[in-house]
Amino acid sequence: MHNRFDNFLMHPPALRVQGPRRWGIEFLWFGIKEARACLFAGVFFIAMFCIPRAGILGVARYDILLIIALSIQLVMVVSRLESWDELKAITLFHVLGFALELFKTSSAIGSWHYPEAGWSKLGGVPLFSGFMYAAVGSYIIQCWRLMDLKIRHHPPILYAVLLSIALYANFFTHHYIGDYRWYIACVALGLYGRSVVVFTPYDRPFRMPLLVAFLLIGFFIWLAENLGTFFGVWRYPNQLGAWATVHVGKWGAWSLLVMMTFTITLFLKDIKKRVHIAA
Repeated sequence: MHNRFDNFLMHPPALRVQGPRRWGIEFLWFGIKEARACLFAGVFFIAMFCIPRAGILGVARYDILLIIALSIQLVMVVSRLESWDELKAITLFHVLGFALELFKTSSAIGSWHYPEAGWSKLGGVPLFSGFMYAAVGSYIIQCWRLMDLKIRHHPPILYAVLLSIALYANFFTHHYIGDYRWYIACVALGLYGRSVVVFTPYDRPFRMPLLVAFLLIGFFIWLAENLGTFFGVWRYPNQLGAWATVHVGKWGAWSLLVMMTFTITLFLKDIKKRVHIAA
Protein backbone atom coordinates (compact mmCIF):
# COMPACT_ATOMS: atom_id res chain seq x y z
CA MET A 1 0.00 0.00 0.00
CA HIS A 2 1.57 3.28 -1.13
CA ASN A 3 0.72 6.87 -0.28
CA ARG A 4 -1.54 8.90 -2.55
CA PHE A 5 1.21 10.98 -4.08
CA ASP A 6 3.18 7.93 -5.21
CA ASN A 7 0.02 6.35 -6.59
CA PHE A 8 -0.67 9.51 -8.58
CA LEU A 9 2.88 9.52 -9.97
CA MET A 10 2.65 5.87 -10.99
CA HIS A 11 -0.89 6.11 -12.39
CA PRO A 12 -1.20 9.58 -13.97
CA PRO A 13 -4.20 10.76 -16.01
CA ALA A 14 -4.39 9.60 -19.62
CA LEU A 15 -2.31 11.80 -21.90
CA ARG A 16 -3.83 12.57 -25.30
CA VAL A 17 -1.27 15.05 -26.67
CA GLN A 18 1.55 14.24 -29.07
CA GLY A 19 4.70 15.85 -30.44
CA PRO A 20 6.85 18.32 -28.46
CA ARG A 21 4.21 18.75 -25.78
CA ARG A 22 4.13 15.01 -25.13
CA TRP A 23 7.93 14.92 -24.86
CA GLY A 24 7.85 17.91 -22.52
CA ILE A 25 5.37 16.22 -20.19
CA GLU A 26 7.36 12.97 -20.25
CA PHE A 27 10.52 14.89 -19.35
CA LEU A 28 8.72 16.82 -16.58
CA TRP A 29 7.28 13.62 -15.10
CA PHE A 30 10.72 12.01 -15.28
CA GLY A 31 12.16 14.94 -13.29
CA ILE A 32 9.39 14.75 -10.68
CA LYS A 33 9.87 11.00 -10.23
CA GLU A 34 13.63 11.43 -9.98
CA ALA A 35 13.20 14.11 -7.31
CA ARG A 36 10.80 11.85 -5.42
CA ALA A 37 13.20 8.89 -5.67
CA CYS A 38 15.99 11.14 -4.35
CA LEU A 39 13.91 12.29 -1.37
CA PHE A 40 16.03 10.55 1.27
CA ALA A 41 19.32 11.39 -0.42
CA GLY A 42 18.27 14.96 -1.26
CA VAL A 43 17.09 15.95 2.21
CA PHE A 44 20.03 14.21 3.86
CA PHE A 45 22.69 15.80 1.67
CA ILE A 46 21.07 19.25 1.90
CA ALA A 47 21.28 18.90 5.69
CA MET A 48 24.90 17.78 5.36
CA PHE A 49 25.78 20.94 3.44
CA CYS A 50 23.68 23.34 5.54
CA ILE A 51 24.56 22.31 9.10
CA PRO A 52 27.43 24.57 10.28
CA ARG A 53 30.75 22.91 11.01
CA ALA A 54 30.50 24.15 14.60
CA GLY A 55 27.16 22.39 15.00
CA ILE A 56 24.03 23.89 16.53
CA LEU A 57 23.44 24.81 20.18
CA GLY A 58 26.52 22.90 21.24
CA VAL A 59 25.54 19.72 19.42
CA ALA A 60 28.23 18.54 16.99
CA ARG A 61 27.48 18.45 13.26
CA TYR A 62 27.98 14.69 13.03
CA ASP A 63 25.47 14.06 15.83
CA ILE A 64 22.89 16.36 14.25
CA LEU A 65 23.28 14.59 10.92
CA LEU A 66 22.64 11.24 12.58
CA ILE A 67 19.45 12.58 14.20
CA ILE A 68 18.30 14.01 10.86
CA ALA A 69 19.00 10.77 8.99
CA LEU A 70 17.08 8.69 11.53
CA SER A 71 14.20 11.19 11.44
CA ILE A 72 13.99 11.07 7.65
CA GLN A 73 13.96 7.29 7.73
CA LEU A 74 11.21 7.23 10.35
CA VAL A 75 9.03 9.68 8.43
CA MET A 76 9.42 7.70 5.20
CA VAL A 77 8.30 4.47 6.83
CA VAL A 78 5.39 6.01 8.77
CA SER A 79 4.15 7.89 5.70
CA ARG A 80 4.45 4.73 3.55
CA LEU A 81 7.02 6.34 1.29
CA GLU A 82 9.05 3.25 2.11
CA SER A 83 7.97 -0.28 3.03
CA TRP A 84 9.36 -2.40 5.84
CA ASP A 85 10.95 -4.77 3.32
CA GLU A 86 12.65 -1.82 1.65
CA LEU A 87 13.84 -0.61 5.05
CA LYS A 88 15.50 -3.97 5.70
CA ALA A 89 17.45 -3.71 2.42
CA ILE A 90 18.44 -0.11 3.16
CA THR A 91 19.66 -1.17 6.60
CA LEU A 92 21.89 -3.74 4.90
CA PHE A 93 23.34 -0.97 2.69
CA HIS A 94 24.02 1.04 5.85
CA VAL A 95 25.84 -1.86 7.52
CA LEU A 96 27.96 -2.66 4.45
CA GLY A 97 28.82 1.01 3.96
CA PHE A 98 29.71 1.59 7.60
CA ALA A 99 31.96 -1.49 7.64
CA LEU A 100 33.77 -0.09 4.61
CA GLU A 101 34.10 3.29 6.31
CA LEU A 102 35.59 1.71 9.44
CA PHE A 103 38.21 -0.06 7.38
CA LYS A 104 39.08 2.83 5.07
CA THR A 105 39.45 5.37 7.88
CA SER A 106 41.47 3.11 10.19
CA SER A 107 44.96 4.25 11.16
CA ALA A 108 46.47 1.42 9.11
CA ILE A 109 44.71 2.51 5.89
CA GLY A 110 43.85 6.20 6.23
CA SER A 111 42.11 6.58 2.85
CA TRP A 112 40.08 9.47 4.28
CA HIS A 113 39.06 10.73 7.70
CA TYR A 114 36.37 12.58 9.60
CA PRO A 115 38.10 15.50 11.30
CA GLU A 116 35.34 16.72 13.62
CA ALA A 117 34.34 15.56 17.08
CA GLY A 118 31.02 13.92 17.89
CA TRP A 119 29.38 11.63 20.42
CA SER A 120 28.08 9.36 17.67
CA LYS A 121 31.49 8.32 16.33
CA LEU A 122 32.48 4.67 16.48
CA GLY A 123 36.09 3.81 15.71
CA GLY A 124 36.57 7.36 14.47
CA VAL A 125 33.64 7.07 12.03
CA PRO A 126 30.38 8.97 12.62
CA LEU A 127 27.35 6.71 12.51
CA PHE A 128 25.62 8.97 10.00
CA SER A 129 28.17 7.94 7.34
CA GLY A 130 26.41 4.64 6.72
CA PHE A 131 23.34 6.60 5.65
CA MET A 132 25.26 7.96 2.66
CA TYR A 133 25.33 4.41 1.30
CA ALA A 134 21.77 3.79 2.46
CA ALA A 135 20.70 6.89 0.50
CA VAL A 136 22.00 5.31 -2.70
CA GLY A 137 20.08 2.12 -1.94
CA SER A 138 16.94 4.11 -1.14
CA TYR A 139 17.16 5.90 -4.49
CA ILE A 140 17.50 2.67 -6.46
CA ILE A 141 14.64 0.98 -4.59
CA GLN A 142 12.35 3.98 -5.12
CA CYS A 143 13.20 4.03 -8.84
CA TRP A 144 12.16 0.39 -9.18
CA ARG A 145 8.66 1.28 -8.07
CA LEU A 146 8.15 4.83 -9.34
CA MET A 147 9.64 4.23 -12.80
CA ASP A 148 8.18 0.72 -13.07
CA LEU A 149 11.64 -0.56 -13.91
CA LYS A 150 12.06 -3.79 -15.84
CA ILE A 151 15.35 -5.43 -16.76
CA ARG A 152 15.91 -7.31 -19.98
CA HIS A 153 18.85 -9.72 -20.53
CA HIS A 154 20.13 -9.51 -16.96
CA PRO A 155 23.00 -11.94 -16.31
CA PRO A 156 22.30 -14.98 -14.11
CA ILE A 157 21.79 -13.85 -10.52
CA LEU A 158 24.57 -16.12 -9.24
CA TYR A 159 27.10 -14.42 -11.53
CA ALA A 160 25.89 -10.98 -10.47
CA VAL A 161 26.19 -11.94 -6.79
CA LEU A 162 29.69 -13.37 -7.22
CA LEU A 163 30.76 -10.23 -9.08
CA SER A 164 29.36 -8.04 -6.30
CA ILE A 165 31.16 -10.06 -3.63
CA ALA A 166 34.43 -9.73 -5.56
CA LEU A 167 33.85 -5.99 -5.93
CA TYR A 168 33.14 -5.44 -2.24
CA ALA A 169 36.09 -7.62 -1.21
CA ASN A 170 38.40 -5.67 -3.53
CA PHE A 171 37.66 -2.45 -1.64
CA PHE A 172 39.42 -4.12 1.30
CA THR A 173 41.98 -6.40 -0.28
CA HIS A 174 43.48 -3.95 -2.78
CA HIS A 175 45.48 -2.46 0.09
CA TYR A 176 47.30 -5.77 0.45
CA ILE A 177 47.24 -7.80 -2.77
CA GLY A 178 46.66 -5.28 -5.57
CA ASP A 179 43.70 -3.41 -7.02
CA TYR A 180 41.64 -5.54 -9.40
CA ARG A 181 38.71 -3.17 -9.87
CA TRP A 182 39.40 -2.70 -13.58
CA TYR A 183 39.43 -6.45 -14.11
CA ILE A 184 36.12 -6.58 -12.26
CA ALA A 185 34.85 -3.73 -14.45
CA CYS A 186 35.79 -5.72 -17.55
CA VAL A 187 33.88 -8.73 -16.26
CA ALA A 188 30.91 -6.46 -15.53
CA LEU A 189 31.10 -5.12 -19.08
CA GLY A 190 30.86 -8.66 -20.41
CA LEU A 191 28.06 -9.70 -18.07
CA TYR A 192 25.90 -6.58 -18.44
CA GLY A 193 26.78 -5.70 -22.04
CA ARG A 194 23.34 -6.82 -23.31
CA SER A 195 21.35 -5.74 -20.25
CA VAL A 196 18.71 -3.08 -20.78
CA VAL A 197 16.63 -1.19 -18.23
CA VAL A 198 13.08 -0.27 -19.27
CA PHE A 199 11.66 2.73 -17.40
CA THR A 200 8.37 4.62 -17.63
CA PRO A 201 8.43 8.37 -16.90
CA TYR A 202 4.72 9.01 -17.63
CA ASP A 203 2.93 6.21 -19.47
CA ARG A 204 5.34 5.15 -22.23
CA PRO A 205 8.32 2.85 -21.66
CA PHE A 206 11.83 3.93 -22.64
CA ARG A 207 15.01 1.86 -22.81
CA MET A 208 18.58 2.47 -21.67
CA PRO A 209 21.65 0.21 -21.43
CA LEU A 210 21.92 -0.83 -17.79
CA LEU A 211 25.64 -0.02 -17.73
CA VAL A 212 24.85 3.57 -18.76
CA ALA A 213 22.45 3.82 -15.84
CA PHE A 214 25.17 2.63 -13.44
CA LEU A 215 27.60 5.22 -14.84
CA LEU A 216 25.09 8.08 -14.61
CA ILE A 217 24.19 7.31 -10.99
CA GLY A 218 27.89 6.93 -10.14
CA PHE A 219 28.61 10.32 -11.72
CA PHE A 220 26.05 12.14 -9.58
CA ILE A 221 27.33 10.41 -6.43
CA TRP A 222 30.83 11.57 -7.39
CA LEU A 223 29.50 15.15 -7.66
CA ALA A 224 27.90 14.81 -4.22
CA GLU A 225 31.20 13.50 -2.85
CA ASN A 226 32.95 16.58 -4.18
CA LEU A 227 30.45 18.76 -2.35
CA GLY A 228 30.82 16.72 0.84
CA THR A 229 34.59 17.18 0.89
CA PHE A 230 34.27 20.85 -0.11
CA PHE A 231 32.16 21.47 3.00
CA GLY A 232 34.66 19.52 5.09
CA VAL A 233 32.33 16.72 6.20
CA TRP A 234 35.17 14.33 5.42
CA ARG A 235 38.56 14.81 3.80
CA TYR A 236 40.98 12.85 1.64
CA PRO A 237 44.70 13.12 2.40
CA ASN A 238 45.30 15.40 -0.62
CA GLN A 239 42.64 17.81 0.67
CA LEU A 240 44.14 18.53 4.08
CA GLY A 241 46.01 21.68 3.03
CA ALA A 242 43.46 22.94 0.52
CA TRP A 243 40.39 21.47 -1.11
CA ALA A 244 40.89 19.67 -4.42
CA THR A 245 38.50 17.86 -6.71
CA VAL A 246 37.94 14.22 -5.80
CA HIS A 247 39.89 12.05 -8.24
CA VAL A 248 37.77 11.14 -11.25
CA GLY A 249 38.66 7.49 -10.66
CA LYS A 250 36.19 7.59 -7.76
CA TRP A 251 33.45 7.93 -10.37
CA GLY A 252 34.27 4.44 -11.60
CA ALA A 253 34.42 3.08 -8.06
CA TRP A 254 31.01 4.56 -7.26
CA SER A 255 29.53 3.15 -10.48
CA LEU A 256 30.71 -0.32 -9.48
CA LEU A 257 29.29 0.17 -5.99
CA VAL A 258 25.95 1.16 -7.57
CA MET A 259 26.04 -2.11 -9.50
CA MET A 260 26.54 -4.00 -6.23
CA THR A 261 23.71 -2.07 -4.57
CA PHE A 262 21.47 -2.81 -7.55
CA THR A 263 22.20 -6.53 -7.22
CA ILE A 264 21.12 -6.53 -3.58
CA THR A 265 17.75 -4.97 -4.52
CA LEU A 266 17.06 -7.90 -6.85
CA PHE A 267 16.24 -10.03 -3.81
CA LEU A 268 13.26 -7.87 -2.80
CA LYS A 269 10.13 -9.90 -3.52
CA ASP A 270 8.40 -7.15 -5.54
CA ILE A 271 11.43 -6.76 -7.79
CA LYS A 272 12.35 -10.36 -8.67
CA LYS A 273 9.45 -10.71 -11.11
CA ARG A 274 10.59 -7.68 -13.14
CA VAL A 275 13.96 -9.14 -14.07
CA HIS A 276 14.39 -11.15 -17.25
CA ILE A 277 17.47 -13.37 -16.98
CA ALA A 278 19.51 -13.76 -20.15
CA ALA A 279 19.54 -17.24 -21.60
